[in-house]
Amino acid sequence: MIITIQPVRGIVRFVTAAILAIGITTVAAFAEDLGPPIATKAPDIGSPLDQNSKPRALSDLMGKNGLVLMFFRSADWCPFCQVQLIDMNSGIAEIEKRGYRVAALSYDSPQVLKTFTDKRQIAYTFLSDPKSEVIDLYKLRDPQYQVGSKPYGVPRPVIFILDTNGVIKAKLYEESFKARPPVTLVISTLDGLGKGN
Repeated sequence: MIITIQPVRGIVRFVTAAILAIGITTVAAFAEDLGPPIATKAPDIGSPLDQNSKPRALSDLMGKNGLVLMFFRSADWCPFCQVQLIDMNSGIAEIEKRGYRVAALSYDSPQVLKTFTDKRQIAYTFLSDPKSEVIDLYKLRDPQYQVGSKPYGVPRPVIFILDTNGVIKAKLYEESFKARPPVTLVISTLDGLGKGN
């Protein structure tokens, strides 16, 4: 009987390890495919309204070296986004020193974005995409939410770093919407790009 059980345990361990490996590979592959790939031209965002209800295009958002384009869920009800947006604000001077500007896009209305940016004294541009058109263009809509639910239309949170031609040079994200790349990682990524890495 022991002879029979041990091979079965070995098979169970092998099958479990194989399933975990496939799962990890699938998650990694999914994350790599999140949004447009690196080294491709980013989709044009059109002219969404900013927090002051002014239409903004990619071209007028760019710094001399490019743009940090951040997709987030909501400045109104997502605490993880609020923390990330405030954290990003703490590094704006360093980002701009490197020749980049920051724009953050969500499905929030311009009024919601203005309330948040005024209250938190945010020093960068927020963009409103209430119909999730840009979010869909970037293939970032989070599929877990159903039509009619409050979070329906939110993007998966991703940060794209674009050069002045709109080419994606880097993208930063975490597997869970509850974890976000810190501004220190954005700055070190910009430094790496500046050195040609």
